[in-house]
Amino acid sequence: MDRVSSFDEPLKKLLGGATAKVMAEHLDLHTVGDLLHHYPRRYEERGKLTALADLPLDEHVTVVAQVADARILMFNNGRGKRLEVTLTDGSGRLQLVFFGHGVHKPHKELLPGRQAMFAGKVSVFNRKMQLAHPTYQLLDASDADEATEAVDAFAGRLLPIYPACKQLDSWRIAKAVDAVLPSARDAVDPLPASLREGRGFTPLPEALLKVHRPQTKADIEDAKARLKWDEAFVLQVALARRRYADTQLPAVARRPVADGLLDAFDAKLPFTLTEGQEKVSKEIFDDLATEHPMHRLLQGEVGSGKTMVALRAMLTVVDAGGQAAMLAPTEVLAQQHHRSITEMMGELADNWGLWREAPLDEGRRSGDGRALGGSDRGTKVVLLTGSMGMAARRQALLDLVTGEAGIVIGTHALIEDKVQFHDLGLVVVDEQHRFGVEQRDALRSKGKQPPHLLVMTATPIPRTVAMTVFGDLETSVLDQLPAGRSPIASHVVPAKDKPHFLARAWERVREEVGNGHQAYVVCPRIGDDAEEAGGKKGKAKKKTAEEDPEKRPPLAVLEIADELRKGALAGLGVEVLHGRMHPDEKDDVMRRFAAGDVDVLVATTVIEVGVNVPNATAMVIMDADRFGVSQLHQLRGRVGRGSAPGLCLLVSEAHEASPARARLSAVAATLDGFELSRIDLEQRREGDVLGQAQSGVRSSLRMLTVIDDEEVIAAAREEAVAIVAADPELEHLPELRTVLAALLDKEREEYLDKG
Repeated sequence: MDRVSSFDEPLKKLLGGATAKVMAEHLDLHTVGDLLHHYPRRYEERGKLTALADLPLDEHVTVVAQVADARILMFNNGRGKRLEVTLTDGSGRLQLVFFGHGVHKPHKELLPGRQAMFAGKVSVFNRKMQLAHPTYQLLDASDADEATEAVDAFAGRLLPIYPACKQLDSWRIAKAVDAVLPSARDAVDPLPASLREGRGFTPLPEALLKVHRPQTKADIEDAKARLKWDEAFVLQVALARRRYADTQLPAVARRPVADGLLDAFDAKLPFTLTEGQEKVSKEIFDDLATEHPMHRLLQGEVGSGKTMVALRAMLTVVDAGGQAAMLAPTEVLAQQHHRSITEMMGELADNWGLWREAPLDEGRRSGDGRALGGSDRGTKVVLLTGSMGMAARRQALLDLVTGEAGIVIGTHALIEDKVQFHDLGLVVVDEQHRFGVEQRDALRSKGKQPPHLLVMTATPIPRTVAMTVFGDLETSVLDQLPAGRSPIASHVVPAKDKPHFLARAWERVREEVGNGHQAYVVCPRIGDDAEEAGGKKGKAKKKTAEEDPEKRPPLAVLEIADELRKGALAGLGVEVLHGRMHPDEKDDVMRRFAAGDVDVLVATTVIEVGVNVPNATAMVIMDADRFGVSQLHQLRGRVGRGSAPGLCLLVSEAHEASPARARLSAVAATLDGFELSRIDLEQRREGDVLGQAQSGVRSSLRMLTVIDDEEVIAAAREEAVAIVAADPELEHLPELRTVLAALLDKEREEYLDKG
């Protein structure tokens, strides 16, 4: 067996079909290499009990603990039977509960004084932490075979606790690892020998053995140091090669033109740009003036004026004779950007037709058929989305190919084959959207040469994430808010514990509307027929609430809007907005809300970014614990955009001691997006951080934590840049090239090649 193929061996060949199927479906582990890189989450020392007081709610955990007592209880008039087992570690207690026929075996085995490993999901019942129907492995089994099995599974003093799932416990994963561990000696080492020896790293096969079966804590530290470096280094080499390739591409320099559209626009602005906007604009203008494509990330707080900076860049390109395209992830956002940009330029439209709905007449065209830039001071701004009517779409496509339109704002529809530009000079990619290789190439092919690229995000990104997620882009940060932005007060509303708080929340909404303002109510779900049909597929037969206290479905826009119209907000103008509405209907609702004709907008997260209604001062987020920290921060940024103070109420039924409530309290406590981004990062899987949750591809980062390992990432980046500069094709580093090729499968490459 050669060195690569042993890692590529399907798990079903070594573990059997049933175990391999569970690993593939629930842990995304398919090959020997996948399993060898499925590292223990932590280690328990044999004989040392777990701190039960620190267990996180709603998470699948594995604990080592001792049985304190066990008792059988009857319920339903003697028809039901429940076994309650109390575990202890000397400082805390945890209750286990077993129902029905499942009580017999644990009742015989889990006797006071017995020690075992238990795995299950932590929940709260009657205000007590519990594991319902946990699986367990006795560690001091009286039965000789069971004792041998437990000792074999965990031969060392340190017991590895693996990331597990309901269908496969940590100790069964440990046994599977034992079966593939001999393949560790075939690991392909990506580190150049000089780097490995210079930094004193453990050889890779040894690191894999130590991380899975450590004899000492020093073994764990050695293994982690090596494996973290590998992950950081391989990723940084991939990014360094991407940046190097970009520097080899040609681009048309788009230099500012005196007395053009940009100067006219700036002269008419009713406010002064912030220092941050001036500084970032200069960085962008400098990039646009070079003959290699700009690849820049523009990040900034909610409401810091990123769209203004992007528009100034687009006008610069139009002045220089090119066209600019802004891509938004949703139709609602594309329409909102189109509206915002035309409003920003609205005052100028009367003076010299900065944007026009009709084509410019022949006399206004320049000699080569374009109506862009120069002293004409005229161009056309068009919208292009997938749901536009045929006539409007045909006109927009014509405007792009002839050059009538200097600026186009659209969705994915922009990268279809039939969309052709006269001279595409700049692509602005808005929030939540990353281009894959094919999409990027499709766009680049629409320009005479590769266009410049500006990626915008309103989610503040810690430096380490910028170096990993956006490592192929130069970074600009807008950290100032424009003058006139008002403070936002945020509060958690514990709807279950204190229902009168929720009643007061609706009173506050009425008060805001009574003062001439407007409000948003945000829900996680739409609640329409299409959604309900999708949710009912494959639902298991429901157990009694006591046996399986299932969570209710997330609150829905249509249901909440109906309740509010009939109850707490009766008499107010309440409208809904969600992604399944017809585009014309969505646009109509947003226009009327922006005009002040709608009091309360009940919406999904379609309003999360880009929506700008300064008169909206209050936001109530229902089931706020169902949203991530960054998403809550984004949503909150929709209020407080005018002169009146903003109010954001985070409604939740989550238990006071739960991680979900801790997240909400953190959001309520600070408006600092960078601080919240750190909290968000600490509470999420690395794969989510790196954008892999959406694509379904497991992240390559299993050991490295981007929030804590800044020094490792920075050092790996430095080494990677030097290696790629000396050997761009990695001709002298075949092992590194092999590992890189495995990392850059098609979807992974799409993730990296946003630019």
